[in-house]
Amino acid sequence: MMEFLYIHWNPDPALFHLGGFTLRWYSVLWMIAILTGSQVVYYLYKQKGLPLDTFQTLFTYSFIGIFAGARLGHCLFYDPQYFLSHPLEIILPVHFLPQGGWVFTGYAGLASHGGTLGLILALVLFCRKTKIHFLDILDMMGVAAPVAAGFIRLANLMNSEIIGMPSDVPWAFIFERVDMQPRHPAQLYEALAYFLFFLIMVVIFRKKKENVRKGFYFGLCITLIFTFRFFVEFLKERQVDFENALPIDMGQILSIPFIVVGLYFVFRKNHSAHV
Repeated sequence: MMEFLYIHWNPDPALFHLGGFTLRWYSVLWMIAILTGSQVVYYLYKQKGLPLDTFQTLFTYSFIGIFAGARLGHCLFYDPQYFLSHPLEIILPVHFLPQGGWVFTGYAGLASHGGTLGLILALVLFCRKTKIHFLDILDMMGVAAPVAAGFIRLANLMNSEIIGMPSDVPWAFIFERVDMQPRHPAQLYEALAYFLFFLIMVVIFRKKKENVRKGFYFGLCITLIFTFRFFVEFLKERQVDFENALPIDMGQILSIPFIVVGLYFVFRKNHSAHV
């Protein structure tokens, strides 16, 4: 045991308070994720010679799709019984108290699998509107998504949520808002992996951008992210009680179809469509 090396983790989730307004690290890092990802997509959009007057529409569709999908995904995948009986709490960032009244909670619960599905649906609608090739847009999102995902996991770290299993590794975190057990910093593992995946995507794009099929970058992105997500779940505490009765947790179950789809786009045969 090397307890003196453990990191005691208890940051204030609020960056600052101004009157009745609180700005949280979670919100800031989510916005950094969206803005960073959008800048990468904007660069690729210009490189592809797509009409820049449609980019703002793409950003709007993507933002709404990610947010709505992530929120619905959390509510329906992880706690459907509660949220289907409290549907307003899906839409509003509040919790209604049993004795009456309500408290502001923010949108406490966003699921990456739902956000991915919401984004794909939003891109389908965008491409129908603009007549831009769907796989071109998916590939741009595939290059950008890992860097955004990395910042989102840092947001989870600042919130001391999605914590890892107890561990005696010397770099273990003690999430003091949860308990005093040293644990795997699973959020940090994911953040570092996703930033690495982003670098991999950039290197491949620079070296191979004219020699891969449409959909390749999208496929590689979701294969890397959700394969890592599947295995890192073994180091995480289960998020909801019903997962204890399952052989693998909900995050792993939801990752499997994404991995299958990703592998299809990485290895599919299509000699006529290049990025």
